[in-house]
Amino acid sequence: MKPVIDLKPEELIKGCITGSRQAQNKFYNKYSPILYGICLRYAKNRTDADDILQESFIKIFKYLKDFRAEGSIEGWMRRIIVTTSFNFYKRKTLINHNIEPEHVTIPITGDNEVVSKMSHDELLDIINRLPNGYRMVFNLNTFDGYSHKEIGDRMNISVNTSKSQLSRAKASLQKKIITLFQSEEQKINLSMIPC
Repeated sequence: MKPVIDLKPEELIKGCITGSRQAQNKFYNKYSPILYGICLRYAKNRTDADDILQESFIKIFKYLKDFRAEGSIEGWMRRIIVTTSFNFYKRKTLINHNIEPEHVTIPITGDNEVVSKMSHDELLDIINRLPNGYRMVFNLNTFDGYSHKEIGDRMNISVNTSKSQLSRAKASLQKKIITLFQSEEQKINLSMIPC
């Protein structure tokens, strides 16, 4: 067998399936940074993200033999991360299923200049401060492309509740981002006043 460092992705997967610790370590080191970013979007904090990543890799290694290579390995693992994240919080009963749907139309401005000036960590922090149900719906819809029907089925909520939570999440994010930048602008303006 080739040294683990020189293995192609298909050979690395085969090594993982046969239980090679070297292959599993290489596989983990290759994909964990990408998958951890997804965990951070769904997790309430870094501790939960660490737990979700660990639980996901246990599932990935367990079911890697079932991967049929009909799509990308990254896409297959992403679905495991999303499902694991959802189940992680479902077990903790942190998702509020009793939010009544409302037909709220909240305009989200098309001005992305403010958002483009934010760092990845600042955006992630603002998203993580959303209530759990809002955060899950926002991530599933915005980042992972799930429809409201798919979200409803996955979270056991109605389509209208999913739409309402997405609207509320966007409104909350918009308000927090605007408040953050108004605060920063005030600090800048105060620092420019001569003493």
